[in-house]
Amino acid sequence: MDKAKLGSLLISTDKTIKQAMQKLNETAEKILFVVNEESKLLGTVTDGDIRRGIIEGLKVNEHVEKVMHEDFTAVVLNHSDSAENIRELMIENKFEQIPVLDERGVIVDVILWTDILDGKGPIKQRHPLPNPVVIMAGGKGTRLDPFTRILPKPLIPIGNKPVIEIIMERFYQYGFHKFIYTLNYKKGYLKLFLQENSFPYQIDFAEEDQFLGTAGGLALLRDKIHETFYVTNCDSILQIDFEKALTWHQEHRAAITIIGCQNEVKIPFGVLELSNGKLEKILEKPVHDVIINTGVYIMEPRVFSYIPSGHPMDMDELINRVAKKETISVYPIYGGWFDIGQWEEYGKVLEKMQSLK
Repeated sequence: MDKAKLGSLLISTDKTIKQAMQKLNETAEKILFVVNEESKLLGTVTDGDIRRGIIEGLKVNEHVEKVMHEDFTAVVLNHSDSAENIRELMIENKFEQIPVLDERGVIVDVILWTDILDGKGPIKQRHPLPNPVVIMAGGKGTRLDPFTRILPKPLIPIGNKPVIEIIMERFYQYGFHKFIYTLNYKKGYLKLFLQENSFPYQIDFAEEDQFLGTAGGLALLRDKIHETFYVTNCDSILQIDFEKALTWHQEHRAAITIIGCQNEVKIPFGVLELSNGKLEKILEKPVHDVIINTGVYIMEPRVFSYIPSGHPMDMDELINRVAKKETISVYPIYGGWFDIGQWEEYGKVLEKMQSLK
């Protein structure tokens, strides 16, 4: 690995969890190596380490060493480890990267799967999964008016494909191939598009007789779905491992898991903090770190019992009902969420997707 690439994977202990998030997004290597001033390796940080830290209550402005994994595996420079031994070590432990240290413990290189497998990279076979994906596609998309007076929101193009085709492709990449659409507004357009294209998916429909809100339409599926399932808005595109999120949901034994994305809320004004009617301090244009609901969920079939048939219900009402009796978990991500629900965000998504080509 060249020095520039290696340098991009290193992070010092005085950096914050938020800065680690940003580095992981930039490098796309899924791991960072925490070092001291002499570049001695102290630990590693992955997206999973950060996710667990956030769930446990850590703030993103705390030091990265609070989520650092100190029990790491490394190989030593000029050691007797051959390429074959390293390859077996990586396969046995499912490592995608392994650091190389000198005799002082300083990180001097990182070996990737692509180095070991002659550039072919790890082969990750994704077996078809039985879990269906429900795409809520019945809304009017009023925030994108007047575009949605002509086309339903799910058919809005991102590049040369409508958004629902991109959503299905992302899920299919991780083994999900069963899709159920809840339909209402301009449903004829959607059915025609989905039926006339030769997609390698199983596609079914549930048609609303009236507008049932962002969750009410799920009641139509109580006799169709009998296993854990995804629900997604038709205007949310995620770049995540959907199978890994499903495993998280199952491990937490949750009735619903919400996919949440870390985001910055910038207040464009000076904020006054008061105490007993007197100014304590002023914060100039503060930034708050929050976790935003992406509109993508994992649910258990028993959730249907909380939804009345034929009556409108929004997702927040459903979640609040379930939360009173059962566990709601959150699977936090950072970056990789594209929301096309309004014009300003739609324009940003077009730019982001173009930059990823």
